[in-house]
Amino acid sequence: GGTRRDKMAAGGAADAQARFGHSVKGLLTEKVTSCGTDVIALTKQVLKGSRSAELLGQAARNMVMQEDAILHSEDSLRKMAIITTHLQYQ
Repeated sequence: GGTRRDKMAAGGAADAQARFGHSVKGLLTEKVTSCGTDVIALTKQVLKGSRSAELLGQAARNMVMQEDAILHSEDSLRKMAIITTHLQYQ
């Protein structure tokens, strides 16, 4: 065994080490929590982005359908104009 002072110094060192370990655990817990929060935020952004892409695709499909309808209507009007002209000649 050592002197009383050696034991106190060893006790103090162990105490300091325990405090250091505690603060490291605290920092680690903070970092893990922060990282978890960031992952959740990133996931929300990705989901929002994929939802936006889905909506854009749907809008594009709707526009194509509308364009087809307009072209069909235009074609019908042209045919009706020709029929009207023929009827006027008769």
